[in-house]
Amino acid sequence: MKFVDQVKIHLQAGNGGRGCVAFRREKFIPRGGPNGGDGGNGGDIVFQGAASKSTLLDFQFQKYFKGENGVAGGGRDRHGRNGEYTVTVVPLGTIVKSEETGEVLLEVLDEEPHVLLKGGRGGKGNARFKTSTNRVPMEAEPGEPGPGLWVLLELKLMADVGLVGFPNAGKSTLISRISKARPKIADYPFTTLVPNLGVVRTAGFESFVVADIPGIIEGAHSGAGLGHRFLKHIERTAMLLLLVPAEGSHEAAGVDGVDPVAQYRILLDELGQFSPGLLDKTRAVALTKIDLVPAREAQRLAEKLRQASGAPVFPISAVTGNGIPELIRHLAQQVFARRATERQAAERKTPEPRASDSHVSAQPADPEPAPAASAAPPD
Repeated sequence: MKFVDQVKIHLQAGNGGRGCVAFRREKFIPRGGPNGGDGGNGGDIVFQGAASKSTLLDFQFQKYFKGENGVAGGGRDRHGRNGEYTVTVVPLGTIVKSEETGEVLLEVLDEEPHVLLKGGRGGKGNARFKTSTNRVPMEAEPGEPGPGLWVLLELKLMADVGLVGFPNAGKSTLISRISKARPKIADYPFTTLVPNLGVVRTAGFESFVVADIPGIIEGAHSGAGLGHRFLKHIERTAMLLLLVPAEGSHEAAGVDGVDPVAQYRILLDELGQFSPGLLDKTRAVALTKIDLVPAREAQRLAEKLRQASGAPVFPISAVTGNGIPELIRHLAQQVFARRATERQAAERKTPEPRASDSHVSAQPADPEPAPAASAAPPD
């Protein structure tokens, strides 16, 4: 399936139906009066997220979305039918921007429906204009036109961990090892051309999502290689995992021979050039391909990375599986801790119900008055 992460489409909400001019005309009922009904409202434009979709490819072929127009009102005070709303299904993580101003109109982060454009209001029928001095109104309102605009849809994949590295750093091999994702793997640079998502399941039957993006090289921010536009797909991640190989030469990246620290610093620079906010994310480093170097050399390179990065470093081999369980445990701990923090923050923001909002009052609103004491003395 072709991966498309940015498209331009046109949205048009439905027009409201016109009001009706009509009068009641029945035998033996003179001067029946106006009874023209209102027009129906136009259909809304609704966006809804779908976890099963991962690309905006469908919008390459259908670019115009229109809500149904409301039906005109009728006689006998009949209200016109409201227009059907149009549901636009997009992948989770889609951002809807105004094509003219660039303003963000909506972010689709869940599978709940979100109304973006309200349909036009239906016009009032002449029954609404009847007064004591205007008993025969001949006026009715036309329906309001529905709003329309061009919008840009931009997809930012929703994942918990973003994999960042040079071409052939082992990102695709790692995601295929820890999940059921099956990206293309080959021994030449830029094998990965589109982002891939993989679901990693832990021993506790919990899971998190890992995003593998195409490799970036030095100068990607100025268009070198595939550029850095794919970095937007890791902007929503809880943390980043930077992959640096322990063996191999990355001439395309401008790094001669094996220098993990130099590669790590280039990756950080490219992340900062794209968005300084990426540098604020929690980071971990994976020293990959340790099966291709002696164990003592792998330990030396890992220690150099720890000192230079100040982040946890995990020597791993996606081929043999060495170091993979420890890496998954660390990623899971970071992701689940972030989720717990966000959940607690959301609970603190939720306002507690007021006493007046309760359906059951603590005391009767209007208690029975106490019986008055008798003035006469007891018998």
